[in-house]
Amino acid sequence: MIRLLLVWLFLYSAIFANVDDAGQDINNAANTAEAIPYDESSAEGKSGALEKVIYLSYENIPQRVLKGEIFKVTIKAVSTVKDFVDITYELTNSEGLKLLSDFPSRKIDSNNYYETFYFLATSESIRLPDFKATLLDYNNKRYETTTLIGDKLNVISLNPKSDFSKIIADSFEIVEYKTTSYDATYNIVVFVATATNSNISALKLNGVFKQGVESVADSYLNSKITYYAIIDKGVETLEFSYFNLVKNRFIQVKIPIIVNDDSVTTQSDLKPKDQSHEMLKMGIASIIAIIAFLVILWRKKYIYLTFIIIPLIYVLYTGTPSREICIKEGAGIYLLPVANGTIFETTPSQYSLQKEFEIKGWAKVQLKDKKIGWVKDEDICSN
Repeated sequence: MIRLLLVWLFLYSAIFANVDDAGQDINNAANTAEAIPYDESSAEGKSGALEKVIYLSYENIPQRVLKGEIFKVTIKAVSTVKDFVDITYELTNSEGLKLLSDFPSRKIDSNNYYETFYFLATSESIRLPDFKATLLDYNNKRYETTTLIGDKLNVISLNPKSDFSKIIADSFEIVEYKTTSYDATYNIVVFVATATNSNISALKLNGVFKQGVESVADSYLNSKITYYAIIDKGVETLEFSYFNLVKNRFIQVKIPIIVNDDSVTTQSDLKPKDQSHEMLKMGIASIIAIIAFLVILWRKKYIYLTFIIIPLIYVLYTGTPSREICIKEGAGIYLLPVANGTIFETTPSQYSLQKEFEIKGWAKVQLKDKKIGWVKDEDICSN
């Protein structure tokens, strides 16, 4: 009996000793876990998952677009991060359009960012690009990129008349114009036009002999163009149309053909000039000189000679006929005094032309076939 009791006590003490050791191991493990801090970047690296902090949606998208129209799309970006450097975008998988703005125009309202992109519709089938947004953090921390899938747009093609100029705009206006004789058969019309929300470089006229752009300040919001058209002498009005997006209809543009003897001077001075003013000035100068001469005869004071010499110099300068200048071989004859303007003729050899006028860097000349053009000073033999 005593022996059985001793065996039972031995087994009891052994069991509780093991339980205490196990509990101590559990407590030690728990304490060790609390001592080691949690490494978020390490966990992120192991799982491969990045935090999503940008959410995209369409804020403004056109219901329909005309082929050739400039339109805008506004997307809304919501950021859960308050302090960051910027949100950058990558646009891919677009169809039938041309991106006009490398960077969107942005409006901020709290954590909402309204990003507006401008596009040109170039096809009858359009798919907006996928907008992939990336947040740039001050500490170069990486976040998950967010992509807004591009929608397809309803595209409408116009059915214009034959005088359509390919211009689609909110507004299109002729600022100034001028017509001069080009040769025995044609006149040349040069005009300056401005437009808003338009691809003004698309301008093209029908029924003209020759046409082209002399200069253009092309912007999708406000643009300006200097354009020329060579037309038959029998044309009394240059007419063409454009499509007005605001009024949703075609608008007729008319330029009256009033031929002037003087040629175009500069692209910012295209309106006709009254040459009779020069004759009037010469007449007044001559009268002043005659009166001064009579006063000298009467008063015998030669100081009044000044009133004769100055008017006579002006009369001689104004009335002096244009002189001939030597033009180098291969020199370009320009329609307008513009550096990147249209060259309508090139001199086959060195020869002299009649010089009629000059401005800084240019000389206006009359060709042997009576055409008027402009030559750079560097193409004159003396230079």
